Amino acid sequence: MTSSRLSDRVGRPVAPTAPQHPDITEWRAATTDDIDAIHAVFAASDAIDHPTWITPRQDIADIFELSHVDARRDTLVAIAPGGELVAAGTAMLHPSRVDGKLSVDIGDAVHPDWRRRGIGGALLRWLDARGAEQVATAAVALEGGGSEGLLKVYAREDNLGHVAIAERLSYVPERWFSTMVRDLGDALPDVTTPEGITVVTYDRARDSDALAARNDAFRDHWGSLPSNPERWQQFVGGDFFRPDLSRMAVDAEGTIVAFCLASVNEDDFAALGASHAYIDLIGVIRSHRRRGLAPLVVSAALRAIADANLEKAVLDVDTDSPTGANTLYEGLGFAFTERDVALVRRL
Repeated sequence: MTSSRLSDRVGRPVAPTAPQHPDITEWRAATTDDIDAIHAVFAASDAIDHPTWITPRQDIADIFELSHVDARRDTLVAIAPGGELVAAGTAMLHPSRVDGKLSVDIGDAVHPDWRRRGIGGALLRWLDARGAEQVATAAVALEGGGSEGLLKVYAREDNLGHVAIAERLSYVPERWFSTMVRDLGDALPDVTTPEGITVVTYDRARDSDALAARNDAFRDHWGSLPSNPERWQQFVGGDFFRPDLSRMAVDAEGTIVAFCLASVNEDDFAALGASHAYIDLIGVIRSHRRRGLAPLVVSAALRAIADANLEKAVLDVDTDSPTGANTLYEGLGFAFTERDVALVRRL
C-alpha cells in the first residue's frame, strides 16, 4: 500500500551525481559571473524554441538573489573544451509549503549549436535528481511528512526534442498553455462597470494588498502556489513592470477585488515584430467572481496599452482554466498563436 506521507514515498535525500559527457570538460554550479553567458545560451535557444520572446537577462540574475535558491546546489552549467558555456539549468523548489505540497520548477537550455549530442539529456537528468533531492529534504522537515511532490518542466509543444527528453525521465504532459495576441489597432471593447466597483491604475503603495489579491485569485489554478513578498517585489519592482499600464478594480471599501498587471520588454519587440505589452497576471478574488470584473480590468488595461502607442497585447492562458479564461480572452479580441506544455513527474 502506498504511503500518504510524501517523505515515506520519496525516501531519504540523495544528491545528484555529476554528469559525464565526452563533449563537456566541466560541469559546475553557476555563479553571478556566468549571468551573461547563461543569458546568451537562453537567448539563442529562445530564438528557435519560441521565437516571439526572449528570456530577459534579469530573469537569470534574479535566480541569484532569491533566498530560497542556493545557486551552489540548485544550478548547473556545462563548459565546452574551449571554455564556452553551452548549457545551463536550475531546479527551483517553490518556498510555499501550503497543505504539505512541494513543487519544483526546472528550467534548462542548451545552445542550438550543441544540441543532439545528449547534453540536454545529461543536464535534465541532473536537474531532475536535484529536484527530487530538494523535495525529499523538505518533506522530512514538514509536519506530517508532506503530501505531494511535483517536478515540472515546460516546453513549447512542437519542441519535440525537449518533450522527448522529459518523457524519457517519466515526465508526463499534464497541462497546456496557449499564447494569445491582440491587435490594438482593432476597436477596443466597452465593458460596463458594476455598481460599487472602481477601476484604478496600479499603485505601488498597495503592493502588499495586490499580493494578497493575487494569492486569493490563484488558489484554485493548476500549479499555482502562493507568491511570497520577496518574489512579488522582484516582479512589481522590476525593470519591466508597468504600473501605468496595469489596472485594479476596487470595491466601495477600497479592497482590491480584481487586477490586470502588464509589463513591457522592448527587447521582445523585434522578436514579435511589433511593439507590445505582456499581460503577466489577470485575476479576480474568489468572492467576486462572475461579476464581469475580469473583462473590466483587461479592457481597461488594453486601453492604457493602446494609449501608450503600443501595437499589441500578449498573454498566456491555461487552456483548462477553471475560470474559462481562454473563452473570455477570445471574446476580448485575443487570438491563439502558439502553445506550451507542462510536463510533470509526481513523486
